[in-house]
Amino acid sequence: MTARVFIDGEAGTTGLGIRERLAHVPGVSVVSIDPDKRKDPEARKAMMASVDAVVLCLPDDAAKESTALAASLGEKAPRLLDASTAHRVNPDWVYGFAEMTEGQADKIRKAKRVANPGCYPTGTIALLRPLVEAGILPADYPVTINAVSGYSGGGKALIEQHESGKAPHFELYGLGLEHKHVPEIEGYSKLTTRPMFVPSVGHYHQGMLVSVPLHLNTLPGKPRAADLAYALRKHFDGSELISVAGEGDAALASGKVEPEALNNTDKMVLRVFGNDTRGHAVLVAQLDNLGKGASGAAVQNLKLMLGLK
Repeated sequence: MTARVFIDGEAGTTGLGIRERLAHVPGVSVVSIDPDKRKDPEARKAMMASVDAVVLCLPDDAAKESTALAASLGEKAPRLLDASTAHRVNPDWVYGFAEMTEGQADKIRKAKRVANPGCYPTGTIALLRPLVEAGILPADYPVTINAVSGYSGGGKALIEQHESGKAPHFELYGLGLEHKHVPEIEGYSKLTTRPMFVPSVGHYHQGMLVSVPLHLNTLPGKPRAADLAYALRKHFDGSELISVAGEGDAALASGKVEPEALNNTDKMVLRVFGNDTRGHAVLVAQLDNLGKGASGAAVQNLKLMLGLK
């Protein structure tokens, strides 16, 4: 049986990425609404009633409107996967990071509503939550997160600025320290102290690095860098998409890591760079912000929701 999927907002960067990936997934048929009816509530409602799942690739307010539209169908409502930030910390939605903790993939399989994670939170949570759960990183530790993304993560306006040559080659942003991803990072990393998050954007299309510096001597038991890597490796053991770099990794050997190495894949690589003599470590997540950080994660969640391999 073929599952029918409607991407509400398929013309955007994430929607196009999801559609492209689903074209290679057996058992899925992507259906589209007539372009002139994309903003017609009744036409969209009729489309929703005819499919198994709807992916919301919309601004937050529009995603909430589409959610209400789907809910008005009652028992005929399709399953929803929201790629916006509108429902990521809503307790009525299941968080769509399958590898986050034991049992999360099963929750996604059973859920009627799943919130797709943000790209920055995906890397950050992967680095922090296993350490918090292992008791290595206290939940109240004052975490600082630095991250850089390609400009494709900023939407159409930013993409146009970079591709027209009007944007700088690198810039920090979100320096009001109220970035919309912070509640998501804090909650799902199981932190009790609000982290400080400093994002940036580079003049390249896609690819992401998330880094977290740690003073090992301030942590309980004064762990070594290898202890952190072991905890991460144990947590993600058996994962098809997330790996923890170890002996022989070129980046660990060189002390350098770049953001574009995993572009056009749905993989994420975690690394622990350490100097035990100084008591310092830097946790780094490397991923494609359009892959595991967006469209790739959405397709992974859809497969779970629809019972596909």
